[in-house]
Amino acid sequence: MSARPPQGRRPASASRQPDTARAEKVAGVLRPVVAPLELEAVELRTVGRRLVLRVLVDGDHGVTLDEVAVASRAVSDALDASDVLGDEPYTLEVSSPGVDRPLTEARHWRRSVSRLVAVTLRGGGEITGRVLSATDSEVELEVNTKGRTSRTTLPLAEVAKALVQVEFSRVADADLGDADAPEDAGDAPDDHGEGADEGDATDTTDTTDELDDTED
Repeated sequence: MSARPPQGRRPASASRQPDTARAEKVAGVLRPVVAPLELEAVELRTVGRRLVLRVLVDGDHGVTLDEVAVASRAVSDALDASDVLGDEPYTLEVSSPGVDRPLTEARHWRRSVSRLVAVTLRGGGEITGRVLSATDSEVELEVNTKGRTSRTTLPLAEVAKALVQVEFSRVADADLGDADAPEDAGDAPDDHGEGADEGDATDTTDTTDELDDTED
C-alpha cells in the first residue's frame, strides 16, 4: 500500500506537471495579440513557487528575433491587463518552434516546402522525401530510391508522424557560400532573418524584478 502525501500538500513531482487547463485559458487571451503571427502552443508549468509560461509563435516565412521581441511585449502587456494568471510571479518565454517540431498541421507542411521529411504512416511503413507542395488535405513528396526520383501524394490523414530531417550537406554548402562572399559586401545579414525557425528565436521575461521594484 503506497503512502499518501499529507492532505493539503502536493508531492514535489506534481509541481512540475503542465497545467493544461490554465494554458488553454491563457491561449485564448494571447491568440489575438500575437497577430499577424500564429500562436502555435502555450505551456504553463509550476516550478516550486513560480509559474513558467512558454509561448510558441510562428509565421508562414519563419519568425525573426525582432518579431519574437514584439510578440513578447504584446504577450506581456496582455497578461498584465488580464487576471488569467492572477498575482503570481511568472517567467515568460516567447520563442519560435525549432526545426525538430513535428509536422502536425497543414500549415506546418506548407512552411516545410523544399525540406526533407521522414514520414511514418498510420497503416505502417515509412517514407522519406522532399516536400514539393502541400494543401489542407495532402502533401506531395519527391522520393529518391537508389538514385531514382519519383513523386508521391500522401493524404495527411494517413500520416502518423512527420519530422523534418537536418541535411548537413546543405549546411556545408551554405557555409562555403558565406566564405566566398566579398569582404566589402556590407553589413552581415541578420542571423534570425526569414526562415529563422531552423532554430529557436527566444525572448525571456521574468516578472520577479518588476515585483521587487514594486515592493521597494
